[in-house]
Amino acid sequence: MAKSKQIDVFNSPAVSKIRNNVLPLFARNRDLMLAVGVLLILGLLIIPLPTALLDVFLATNLALSVLILMISIYIRSPLDFSAFPAVLLMTTLFRLGLNVATTRLILGEASAGEIIQAFGTFVIKGNYVVGVIIFLILLVINFIVVIKGSTRIAEVSARFTLDALPGKQMSIDADLNAGYIDEATAKKRREDLTREADFFGAMDGAAKFIKGDAIAGLIITGVNILGGLAVGILQFGMDFSTAASTYTILTIGDGLVAQIPSLLISVSGGLVVTRSSGSDYLDTELSFQFGGKPKPIAITSVVLLVMGIIPGFPFFPFFILSLLTAAFAYIRYKQIEEESKKKLSEQIQAAEEVAAPQEQPVEELLKIDPVEIELGYALIQLVDETQGGDVFKRITNVRRQLAQELGIILPPVRVRDNLQLEPEEYVVKIRNNEIARNKLYPNMLLAMNPGNAEGTLEGINVTEPVFGLPATWINQNMRENAEVMGYTVVEAATVLTTHLTELLRRNADKLLTRQEVKRLIDNLKDDYPALLEEIQQEQLPLVLVQKVLQNLLSEGIPIRDLPIILESILEYSKVTKNTDVLTEYVRHNLSETIKKLYQDRFGVIHAIALDPQIEEKITNALQMHGTNAIAPSLGLSPDFIDAMKNSLNEAIEEISLAGYMPLIICSAQIRPYLYRMIHNTYPLVSVISYTELPADTDIEIHGQVRV
Repeated sequence: MAKSKQIDVFNSPAVSKIRNNVLPLFARNRDLMLAVGVLLILGLLIIPLPTALLDVFLATNLALSVLILMISIYIRSPLDFSAFPAVLLMTTLFRLGLNVATTRLILGEASAGEIIQAFGTFVIKGNYVVGVIIFLILLVINFIVVIKGSTRIAEVSARFTLDALPGKQMSIDADLNAGYIDEATAKKRREDLTREADFFGAMDGAAKFIKGDAIAGLIITGVNILGGLAVGILQFGMDFSTAASTYTILTIGDGLVAQIPSLLISVSGGLVVTRSSGSDYLDTELSFQFGGKPKPIAITSVVLLVMGIIPGFPFFPFFILSLLTAAFAYIRYKQIEEESKKKLSEQIQAAEEVAAPQEQPVEELLKIDPVEIELGYALIQLVDETQGGDVFKRITNVRRQLAQELGIILPPVRVRDNLQLEPEEYVVKIRNNEIARNKLYPNMLLAMNPGNAEGTLEGINVTEPVFGLPATWINQNMRENAEVMGYTVVEAATVLTTHLTELLRRNADKLLTRQEVKRLIDNLKDDYPALLEEIQQEQLPLVLVQKVLQNLLSEGIPIRDLPIILESILEYSKVTKNTDVLTEYVRHNLSETIKKLYQDRFGVIHAIALDPQIEEKITNALQMHGTNAIAPSLGLSPDFIDAMKNSLNEAIEEISLAGYMPLIICSAQIRPYLYRMIHNTYPLVSVISYTELPADTDIEIHGQVRV
């Protein structure tokens, strides 16, 4: 007995050949196929078609209209079908070309293929009066209801989109500047805005295509009927009844064949322009919005039942509908009840898991957070996003800002509550060591006197934690009055993040580990392979690089130009391994960076100078103790140091009143030792040397330290 062979159509040689050869050919030549399609559409206006080919094109027109309608249903936003205006133009031309082709066959041969004949006989049952009425009803629905509504929506959407464009762009820029989004997201949002404006602008004009198509369909139908009567009576010798029956049925069939795809595409246009950007799929929205709450469905069921009971109304249809809606409302109510129970069960389980004591690995106890903020319970609202807190986002922005300024990637900041603190108190720790403690009042504002404010404010008088300015915590309703008086007013979250920023900037050297240095150097391998190869050949110690970078960061010098720093260390490490000396060499090679760091907007550096006698005294002390001396006093007498600090106090006050940050300039030989000598007393005072500035630097001296 012969075994029957199972034929796999999809893996047959013919289908495989089409899949492997023909389809890739079309994919590679999409532009050519599009051009040929447009030329074919235009050719329909001129070239006579046989009835068999016309049937193929009419079926294609119906298929395209159904496909466009389905695509319009399954989009989430208008931009998902941004090619719709162009598709609308091409399908309109296609239908008009088919109208010309069918007119030519109807008037010339009294025949227009099987599809038109089917619409003329089967759909309207051969009654051309009924056909005319159906055609006019479809035309009215399409022209007055769908097209007019879609056109109006497209016009309003285009105008509103263009009017809102500047505001949306400003909103994107604000989110980018605040650190809520990155550059790539901002770029994509701007592109989406531009595409949305272009789309609705194009749809505003493309909607006129559908309107013109409907008018053209009406005119063509009227011309075909009158022309058919004339041709049938005058050329073919038909009587009026026969000519009217023959040509009117064909013409109405042609009109229906054209009008139904036109109606489908009009509905597609309405669906596209009524979709809102960023919404869910249409089926999801409808199911959620219609079936989300069972109460409206239950009320509808009662109304339907009452309508069925009213005398004169048919009871059975309303009763069936009432029964169906009541069943749906009951099922939906049970679903919501089950979902609520399940959600409650999950919440209870999650709470039990949190409450259950979990054995923490011993290794976790050994870990130390690089940066940590502990908050009193009154400050929890600053980090709770449900209460409007945005401190986490601000901290992310702080890390990004310091990465751009200093050239290092700071570790994540851990924020936790501490019930042992006072309610309004917070503590900042670096490697589990407290470096700052302050109080915040989250429901108040901090008003700071920049030096020119007039009058006093009622509130809690404090000292601003970053620069030590006198400040007052005031009620929020006093903000406008304080700003008019000249005070700078900020929120509690801003005070916290500003304080954290300054603390991280001042302690960046403590956060630069060897692992981080290794990561920074490895990031250069793609752009500076020769430099990394030389570092490996010279076996440059990582600890040496780390110490130099820490010395730079401790004085606020950015290390963004890491290649120049590494080249300087490589060059001078052959002469000395003293990290302080290497740091000075590196600083000289970063002269432009140091100048930009301290210059004003006119390129002038404002500084305090040292009396030559002081420089000579410190130089002699260095010669006696050697360049490796690290003692802050360098063996200088206490009276000399006190007199120098008293003079420095006056100079700092003088340059601060001039509106500049305190900066001391001295010779390169004593610069690092002078910085160590005064740093503990004056942590905000920077020290630079003359020789580490470019030769063309303008320096203005605002005071001199004398003894």
